Amino acid sequence: MPPSRNDNETTTAPTALTTHGSASPSRNDNETTTRCLLCQAAFTPIRRQRYCTPACRQAAWRARHALPASPPTIVIPQGISRRDITVYHCPDCDTRALGQQWCHDCHRPRTRLDIGGLCPHCDEPITISDITDQHRPPATHR
Repeated sequence: MPPSRNDNETTTAPTALTTHGSASPSRNDNETTTRCLLCQAAFTPIRRQRYCTPACRQAAWRARHALPASPPTIVIPQGISRRDITVYHCPDCDTRALGQQWCHDCHRPRTRLDIGGLCPHCDEPITISDITDQHRPPATHR
């Protein structure tokens, strides 16, 4: 019967020396530290662990799955018709009108854009979403 493979290997390989003259430590995945992706704290990962604590993992998940900010709720005062404060757009002649659903130039119906009014500077119809979209903070991606 032939000897087992481990019986022939009685010598160990020499260890490499570092610049300080000591033996280099063997790579042990259990002793390797890494940085948390959220708080950058050093920790010893277990398997494919990427965050130092469950709290960091949960905070990262919430940041990735955050809902976009909902548009502000607009309350129309009593006694004002919604049609009177709605901005309409004609797709044919590319004009806007406040409170007029029918385009008198093209003789076609206009599409509703949003609630709005006349611009105080140029007297052109402008929607509330035109104003709020200009001042919305940019979305951050990680």
